[in-house]
Amino acid sequence: MAPNSLFAVLLRKPWWVSFGIAAAIGLVAGALLPPDYKAVGAFSGFPFLVIAAVAAWRQWKLPSTARVEATREAVSRMAWPAFSALLEQAFRRDGWTVQRVKSEAFDFELERQGRRMLVSARRWKSAQTGLEALRALQAAREQADVADALLIGLGGLSDAARPFAARHRIAVWQAAEIAQALNGMPLPR
Repeated sequence: MAPNSLFAVLLRKPWWVSFGIAAAIGLVAGALLPPDYKAVGAFSGFPFLVIAAVAAWRQWKLPSTARVEATREAVSRMAWPAFSALLEQAFRRDGWTVQRVKSEAFDFELERQGRRMLVSARRWKSAQTGLEALRALQAAREQADVADALLIGLGGLSDAARPFAARHRIAVWQAAEIAQALNGMPLPR
C-alpha cells in the first residue's frame, strides 16, 4: 500500500475517524439516493468499516501514552547492562535467537526463521541520534550481508539521519516501540 494513500493515512489515524467516514457515507446515501440505490450507496462505506476495524485492532495492541512515558522514564534510568538484558529477554520472548556482539556499530545479531537483523541500542539515552551511528550500522549490515537493521533510541533522529534511515530501510525504535517491545515485562521503578 502506498504510504500516502487514503487507506494508509486512515490506518495511522484513530479508528473512529474511519468509522465516522463510513457512517457519514451511509447517512448521505440513505438521505440522498433513490430507494433502489440506497443499499448500494450505504454499502460503499464498507471499506472504511474494514479500515476502522484494522486500525482499532492495531491501536488496541499499542501501549497507552502513560505506559510509553513510564517506560521512557524507567529505561532512561537504566544502565547499559540492565537495558541490554531486558532487550535480550524481549527479543527471545518474540522468538529471536540473540547473539551479543562486541562491535562499535551494533550490539546484537538476531535470527528468526532464517532472517537476520543487526541491532544497535547502546546509544539509547542519546537526545538525538546522528548520521554517524546509522552509517556505521549500515556498513556493518552490508559487510555481514544481513537483510534488516534496527536502531533503538529514546531520542529522535537528526535531520540528516532521518532520510538516511528511510532510504536504507533501517527500522528505528523510539519510546513507543520500546514500550511495545517491553510490554508485559517488569521495569524498575
